[in-house]
Amino acid sequence: MTISVVSVLAFTSGTATAGSAAPKPKTAGSAAPKPKESQLRAELADLNKRVDTLIETYAAKRESLRKAQAAEVVAKADLRKAETAYQEADKQVDSIAQLRYQSSTGDLPSLLFSTNVDMGGAAIMQQLTAQQSAYLQGFAQSRDLKKQAAEKAAGLTEQIGQEAAAVATQRKEAEKLIDAIEKKLDALVPTGSGRRADGSWAPQLPTGADNITDRTRIMREAIEKRFALPYTVGCYRAVNDGGEHPLGRACDFMMSTGGSMPSAAHVKLGDEIAAWAVKNRASLGVKYVIWRQRINSGSGWRPMSDRGGVTANHFDHTHISMY
Repeated sequence: MTISVVSVLAFTSGTATAGSAAPKPKTAGSAAPKPKESQLRAELADLNKRVDTLIETYAAKRESLRKAQAAEVVAKADLRKAETAYQEADKQVDSIAQLRYQSSTGDLPSLLFSTNVDMGGAAIMQQLTAQQSAYLQGFAQSRDLKKQAAEKAAGLTEQIGQEAAAVATQRKEAEKLIDAIEKKLDALVPTGSGRRADGSWAPQLPTGADNITDRTRIMREAIEKRFALPYTVGCYRAVNDGGEHPLGRACDFMMSTGGSMPSAAHVKLGDEIAAWAVKNRASLGVKYVIWRQRINSGSGWRPMSDRGGVTANHFDHTHISMY
């Protein structure tokens, strides 16, 4: 599946009509207008649908591969059984052949006509002939079974190879689509309010019912759009603990509840949110990020001292403070 990326449209001031002057060529340095957020959101929604379809296909391929592998195991077991039966039948046929030609006459065994044998020679010959026929029939059947099992195993091995190649292709396509989505989402990162011309940030007072600054609100909303958050986001906190919460300049993005350690999936999500906030700190006005007993102010992650608990050490939530 080829990834479809909507190109940026260049808008002109009007439509040329017959007799009108030709449009002026673009001057050096002119650029197409930046796409609106609604355009990007619509394209992202389309890409998300494609990813969902691709994930379904990927899952179906994995299930098909699992079934093929299970069938191959059965076929190999059948092959081993067929080989055992083949070897046994071969031994029986060989033993009968040896019995028939063990006498010095070079024809039927002399024991068939021996007076010391209880049963008549004709009866023994009939029994041996019947046994030989049965063994030969079993020999042929086991030989055919062996051939069929071998062909089946070979066919399944080829099928598994094809399924594996298809799964690998689906995964690569999914990764391409996800990468395209992430790039477009990153293109939607807003600029925090109150940024001065020199790049510094003007102080802001908390506003609104949530009692946080406008800059903090922009950051929170951007993350809520960018990520599927599993739990509530806590920002303002009245308790003065020396941080930015009582100033309305920080938010905690919870990855678990009740002071418990988050799942592996939520740890990964917390990693992604922390990395995204650090990456876009200059645009948003992020002061620092704390996650899993580490802090990053833009110059890399540094370990923090042990504060004595899962929540206190920020193992269950990603903390983002703003200027």
